[in-house]
Amino acid sequence: MRCKLLVLISGYGSNLQAIIDACASRQLNAEIVGVISNVPTAFGLERARRANIPAVVVDHKAFASRGEFDAALRQTLQQFDADLVVLAGFMRILNADLVNSYAGRMLNIHPSLLPRYPGLNTHQRALDAGDSEHGCTVHFVTANLDGGPLIGQSRCPVHADDSAQTLADRVHGLEHLLYQTVIDWYANGRLRFADGQARLDETPLEAPVQI
Repeated sequence: MRCKLLVLISGYGSNLQAIIDACASRQLNAEIVGVISNVPTAFGLERARRANIPAVVVDHKAFASRGEFDAALRQTLQQFDADLVVLAGFMRILNADLVNSYAGRMLNIHPSLLPRYPGLNTHQRALDAGDSEHGCTVHFVTANLDGGPLIGQSRCPVHADDSAQTLADRVHGLEHLLYQTVIDWYANGRLRFADGQARLDETPLEAPVQI
């Protein structure tokens, strides 16, 4: 059985496209059963449609409160029989009830070497701190923002002449392989969440795997 993925996006969808391609080429033992975006104009929706993947919009601006949006998003998620929810540039904070209902079945990729720089503006923050290296991290999603158990990381050097944009471009180049690797671990039963920890081949990950 191929692992059924549900991907949440807010923007351009390059990570989504990499996952679509990896599923199509059977590099991933998975299939995408749906794509959800909170932004109606997100180009990732067009990527999904071109691949004949159901694409759904839950526009956060169409709701009077965050609670109403969260309820609508949860209802939409439940319409898909997904094994794993993959956040790929989804720029909304999910409430604790929703996250907890998908505990161990939801992944996120974050553009920093967590636990450094949770939240936004990670590339500029790395530059401001004078870091010599930067990168991206995949983790299980919990109610703690960007604070769930770490699974894998990829690193790159920070150059003296880097701007936030050039550093972002370099990190973005790492994200596709990292995310595919971690999703493949999950799809093949090697990765799971237990007792508040990420476990790979039944070994608790005391530190993220460097990829």
